[in-house]
Amino acid sequence: MDQFVACWDDVDDPRTGNANRHDFYELLMIALCTVLCGGQSAVDMGPFARAKEPFLRGFLKLEHGLPSHDTFSRVFRLLDPSQFRTAFQRFMASFSEQCQGVVAIDGKVLRRSFDNASGKAVLHMVNAWGCEQRMVLAQVTTDAKSNEITAAQVLLKMLSLKGTIVTTDAMNCQRTIAQQIVDQGGDYALALKGNQGTLHDDVRTYFDDPAAKITTAKPTVSLANNPVRFW
Repeated sequence: MDQFVACWDDVDDPRTGNANRHDFYELLMIALCTVLCGGQSAVDMGPFARAKEPFLRGFLKLEHGLPSHDTFSRVFRLLDPSQFRTAFQRFMASFSEQCQGVVAIDGKVLRRSFDNASGKAVLHMVNAWGCEQRMVLAQVTTDAKSNEITAAQVLLKMLSLKGTIVTTDAMNCQRTIAQQIVDQGGDYALALKGNQGTLHDDVRTYFDDPAAKITTAKPTVSLANNPVRFW
């Protein structure tokens, strides 16, 4: 809990008076455990706390009993979004310090984020997915698809890449991104398409050269019992 509290120490408890009956950091810990177990809202956090009380009391004091779903709802409605985002990024950075294996960088569009009434554009996000951890290690938002390259560089700075292999799509196949990954101690496997016309042509020419000392293979990816081969 000491390490957990250190990550969230800069987040102000928005409650006042008798409303802060339950420990603020214990509420955040219960909320985190709920989400990790598939919960999605404050309505899930209250029942989760009751169902997992013996487990939670193993590392939480819970001096005033178990908080209700109304308590979680009130806390998260009043939290400062900027403070929470900064603290959560710091919290997730502790996971990336132990990150190993493949880290996949990819841009996503948040479903139904477009607002027809106000003309608000869709929300673009760039995620870093830890394949071995099976979780999003970090993410940043970008105003438009064209800014994804810049956002990817910001995202990489948030991660410890030593000993990892970073993968990206063709959009992020950039010299600056490749150099940043190497500078941070990682290796990379970048997709290359026609968007990098000169580089794409150079690679094709090299692969087609009979004198080139290269080894090619046809990878096989198994989906259930039906292998799919990429040529």
